Amino acid sequence: MLVVVPPGAEAIRGRLPAGVEPVTQERPLGTGDAVRAARGALEGFGGDVLVLYADHPLTDPASLQALRATHADAGAAATVLTFERTAAIGADFGRVVRGDDGGVERIVEARDTADAERALTEVNSGIYVFRSEDLWPALEGRDAANDQGELYLTDAVGALVAAGRPVVGHRHPDATAALGINTRADLAEAAALLRDRTNRSHMLAGVTIVDPATTWIDAAVEIQPDAVIQPFTVLRGETLIEAGADVGPHVCAVDAHVGPRAAVGPFCYLRPGADVGADAKVGTFVEIKNASIGERVKVSHLSYIGDAEIGAGTNIGAGNITANYDGTQKQRTTIGRDVRTASDTVFVAPVTIGDGAWTAAGSVITDDIPPDALGVARTRQKNIEGYGTRKRSRS
Repeated sequence: MLVVVPPGAEAIRGRLPAGVEPVTQERPLGTGDAVRAARGALEGFGGDVLVLYADHPLTDPASLQALRATHADAGAAATVLTFERTAAIGADFGRVVRGDDGGVERIVEARDTADAERALTEVNSGIYVFRSEDLWPALEGRDAANDQGELYLTDAVGALVAAGRPVVGHRHPDATAALGINTRADLAEAAALLRDRTNRSHMLAGVTIVDPATTWIDAAVEIQPDAVIQPFTVLRGETLIEAGADVGPHVCAVDAHVGPRAAVGPFCYLRPGADVGADAKVGTFVEIKNASIGERVKVSHLSYIGDAEIGAGTNIGAGNITANYDGTQKQRTTIGRDVRTASDTVFVAPVTIGDGAWTAAGSVITDDIPPDALGVARTRQKNIEGYGTRKRSRS
């Protein structure tokens, strides 16, 4: 795959994934010149060349596969993806002029159209498949005789038609497949459309999304059927939600795993490495990071569990914290099965709590607790009689 970039675009080059090669367009002389800049990198390549814009985030693989299938079936020199323009999509798209045989005769940029051409409703998406042996000759000898002084890729279409080479149009049913991004407003609009498309796909697969308008799910997220996603939930990265889980409302999960029938939320943050086991509960204002929460574990409220492992059946009291950073590196806390930790317990890692152990409220646990023992780490209360009376008399 090739990406055409301007000179000195180091920020773009640095973000390209493996297998994507940048090629430089020395001057911004239009779409035709951009494709021509890639010719050297494609030297010796004899297959079809797919050309698309980098700012069309809603162009999906299925649309490109359908475009390529039309191209192959027609035996065309070039195939262009077209759509019917709508009021919402705007009028700044090149018009597709078809000949008597239904083939594409020419494509006229919006700014260059005559009145009759401007009235046409079928427009050019800017996405093409070219037979490589026809593409390069079609770009040779083209000029920039238009009001922008640019070489349009549409000129190559005209050259192919003039040479008697077949050019066909693949009409796409959804105009948003070619929605481009020019402003932050455009970006927000495209993101909302992609959100709706993603959510609909999950719902059709058996996932309950209570309020799709407030639910944002990344493309890499996997959600199994019969999971329930509550309003204002954000699922990012390679997160997995298993069947029967109930997530939200107001939950953010990033590269996390939620096991079957687990309940997460409301107002919960699952950070990378959070692994919530089957039938577990992670409740209100709880943050989990790089930690394994075993089956039937309850971390119900106001706790931070980081770099930890919690065994099955354990109940974590309100306001518990694993103090996992020693100033140099992260340390782990291990809490066994069927442990009962009281409110406001702090575990200073590294520390291990044995199966069936308990902690007393307000304890700062710095040493291991044996199985079935009670860990108490706090000073005894002392009441000073008359203290309030003396304070009031001084003021």
